[in-house]
Formats: sequence, structure tokens, C-alpha cells
Amino acid sequence: MPYLIPCRTPLTPDQVGQGFDCLLAFQMGGGNYVSGRTPGSPELAFLLLRLAENIVFPVTGALGDGEPHADSFALDEVGCILLSALRDWTRDSPTTAALGIARSIIRFVENVIPDPDDHGDTRATLETMRDEHRSGPAPCSP
Repeated sequence: MPYLIPCRTPLTPDQVGQGFDCLLAFQMGGGNYVSGRTPGSPELAFLLLRLAENIVFPVTGALGDGEPHADSFALDEVGCILLSALRDWTRDSPTTAALGIARSIIRFVENVIPDPDDHGDTRATLETMRDEHRSGPAPCSP
């Protein structure tokens, strides 16, 4: 059974900025730096979860660009499993989930999304993604 995320109101530019600021701060300074700047708030965890959905589904979704094939469906399922685990974590412990979700997004970006400038730096990729997300609403997931 597919893990479907219903269409929602897109994140506002301020929400996108807040989410990516958290990711960039964590990527640059680690968990202690982020936890000192952003208290464990359920709102941040839910914001990061929405951002994760907007980052993971376009990359792993079987209905993306091109013709689907066997690997497409396996990748789609991996994306669904990741987002399902992040959703469960956010639901069960919203005040502690933010750093784990941030870590998961950064690891996903490092290992799956190519660096646009070929510097091998996740920061450039995150900044590019932030700018793209701010410029327009993310497409609705199927």
C-alpha cells in the first residue's frame, strides 16, 4: 500500500527560511550549536518534517520524471519508509525529533542529491534548495 501524503498548503517563504536555517546551522556547527539556538519545539519538528517531505518525495517518488521501472518503485518505497519513520518520531516525541530529522535530511542530501557546484559541500546544495523552495510552492506529492 503506498504511503501517500495529502496535498497541503505549501510552506511559506518564512517557514522555508526557518527550516533551512536550522539545517544549515546544524550542518555547520553540529547538534550542540543548533540546540543552543533552537529550543526543542514541536513546531520546529513538524516544520522540518514538512521540509523533509518536500525534499525526499521529488527525489524518490516513482511518478517523477521519466518512465518508471523496477528500481523506481524500490526507491519510492525507501523514501516512504524514511518519511514514515520521521513522521512516527515527530508524532511520538515532537520536542526531541527536530535534531534527528535535521540529521536525516542532511544525510539524505549528502548521499542522494548531487552538489550543484561540485564542491562536495552540502551547504551549497542546501542553499540552492532553500532558494528553489522560496521561489515557488513545492509541487504537491501524489
